[in-house]
Amino acid sequence: MSLNIVVCIKQVPDPEAPVSGYKVDTEARRVIPPPGTPPVINPDDENALEAALRIKDTHDSKITVISMGRNLAKAVLQKSLAAGADELIFLIDGAFDDLDSYMTAFVLSTAIRKLGEYHLIFAGRMAADSNAGQVGIGIAEFLEIPCVTTARKIELHDGRVRMERTISDGYEVIEAPFPVLITVSSELGDLRVVSLPQIMAARKKSVTTLKSDDLGIDLARLSQLRRSKLVKLFPPPRREGSCEIIKGETGQEAGVNLALKLKESGVI
Repeated sequence: MSLNIVVCIKQVPDPEAPVSGYKVDTEARRVIPPPGTPPVINPDDENALEAALRIKDTHDSKITVISMGRNLAKAVLQKSLAAGADELIFLIDGAFDDLDSYMTAFVLSTAIRKLGEYHLIFAGRMAADSNAGQVGIGIAEFLEIPCVTTARKIELHDGRVRMERTISDGYEVIEAPFPVLITVSSELGDLRVVSLPQIMAARKKSVTTLKSDDLGIDLARLSQLRRSKLVKLFPPPRREGSCEIIKGETGQEAGVNLALKLKESGVI
């Protein structure tokens, strides 16, 4: 059976860039990245793409990548094509500029329905810019399909998907039928390295751009789906701290003294 796989990826400010370079526009409630720092694919979404590619390595599959947002950088997101995805779709519309997680999940689920038959949907565990971790499970809710979160290993067995799901004290094994949405843990592994020839070949591939009209989205209904609103965005206040060096005649004694100090301070 040939599989149709969808991967949802998000463009985010580079989380590896120096924190000191970022600014916050408190009026517009937006983060301004350092000048000259290009955006990147959300690292957790790269894990999701790698999960899809590993399935494609062993099973006949087509991978469609969907990304939504403003000012999408084609050169950045074409990395997904260079890595091995077959199709890249941008969802760009002024109506998509200020959506909460619930609204975002609705738009993405609508786009996925438009693709036709699908078997697997992958998303990252969370986005590096918000850490909300809500969009993936929201998509599954709108599509009315099973959802498994924080998967660290994914395999296909007898027409079903078997996953190892990360939990606080280990992992659990879950099986699900098609179709299923899976959010991927970073423990699955990084996205494979792409070569320069692969990058150059990807740049020659076309990218499909869809707007709200193409998806048949009723903007009035979309606005009614809002469940949250960003009220205020501001950098955390700087706190002047102090440092105390815990000493001891030996490393063991220093460790004991540190434990006593932490207990005295109420930390442990």
